[in-house]
Amino acid sequence: MQFKPLSHTGILVPEICLGTMTFGEQNTQAEAFEQLEYALDRGLNFWDTAEMYPVPPKPETQGATEVILGNWIQQRGGRDKLFIASKIAGPSQGGSQIRGGQTRFNKADIESALDGNLKRLQTDYIDLYQLHWPQRPTNFFGKLGYGNQEAQAAQDITDLEETLSALSDEVKKGRIRYIGLSNETPWGTLKFLHLAEQLGLEKVVTVQNPYNLLNRTYEVGMSEIAHYEGVGLLAYSPLAFGYLSGKFRNGARPANARVTLYSRFSRYSNPESEWATEQYALLAEKHGLSLTQLALAFIKQQFFVTSTIIGATNLDQLKENIDAFDIDLSEEILQEIEAIHKQQPNPAP
Repeated sequence: MQFKPLSHTGILVPEICLGTMTFGEQNTQAEAFEQLEYALDRGLNFWDTAEMYPVPPKPETQGATEVILGNWIQQRGGRDKLFIASKIAGPSQGGSQIRGGQTRFNKADIESALDGNLKRLQTDYIDLYQLHWPQRPTNFFGKLGYGNQEAQAAQDITDLEETLSALSDEVKKGRIRYIGLSNETPWGTLKFLHLAEQLGLEKVVTVQNPYNLLNRTYEVGMSEIAHYEGVGLLAYSPLAFGYLSGKFRNGARPANARVTLYSRFSRYSNPESEWATEQYALLAEKHGLSLTQLALAFIKQQFFVTSTIIGATNLDQLKENIDAFDIDLSEEILQEIEAIHKQQPNPAP
C-alpha cells in the first residue's frame, strides 16, 4: 500500500480509500465487517461514509452505514489507527428524512449534523468532514449548463463565510480534524480557499469528486487547483458504477449489481459511454489487463489524486480492486487511453 500526503497537513493517507455506501443496503453488517477486516489487513485504514448513506437514500435506512462503522469501532477498538471521513448532506438530494430535506450549511445545521455523525460512529471526532454537495445550485451530479441566473439568485443560500466559520469552530472544539468539499466546482473551491486565507479560517484539504475514464472533467480547472493549492482529489466512482469493471458489457445485467437493482444509477449507460467503455475494454485485453485494472491504475497515476475511493459488495471485488493498484501503466498504454479519450471525451460528466 502506497501513502500520499493529505495536502499540507503532514498526514499521509493510503492511496486507496474504502467507500462504504453499500453498507446497510446491499451489504449486511456481517458482510461489512468482513470488508473492513480485509481492508485493514491490506493496510487500508481510510474509510469514507456520510450521514446520507446507504445509497439509494431511504428514510428507513438513513444513517445505517455510520451505525455499522460505529458498531465495528465499538467492538474492535483501534479508533486512533483509522482515518474516517464523513459528510453533511446538502439540501434536497439527500431526501426529506434529513432535516426535512432542507438542510443548510449554517452553524446550526452543521452542529446538528455532526452530533448525529459522531453518535452513529460512536467516536469523539471525525478525521475529515466534507460538505457532500454545494448548497447553492450549480453543476454537480452530472448537471450540464449553469442555468437561469435569476433562479440562482432567488435561492436561500448560506454565505460561504458562515459555513467555513462553523466548520472551523468544530475543528477548534476537536470534533473535526480536517475539512473537505465534495461535488464542488473550481469557483467554489477557490472561494473557500480565499476565505480561509483572508479570515484565518481552516483550509480545505481535499475535494471528493467523480473521476474515471468516462468522466475526466476534474482535469479541466480542478487539477490546476490541486497543483497550485495542494488540495488533492478523493476520486469517487472510479469504476463508473461498475461499468468500467466490464460486467455490463454487451447489455449484461448481473442480478445483484447496483445498476440492475436501482434505476436511478443511469449516469454511465448512454450510448457514448457504452462505446467508450468497449474501447477501453479492448485496450485492456490487448495488453493482458482486466478493464478494472486499466481503469484503477489510470487514476492512481494522476498527480492530483490523493486517494481513490473504491467500493465493493463482496470480498472478491474488493481484492481485485486493491490488487489493481499494484499495476503501473506504460507510456504506450497511457497514449492509447488518450487516443480513445480524444474520440469520445467525458461521455458521462
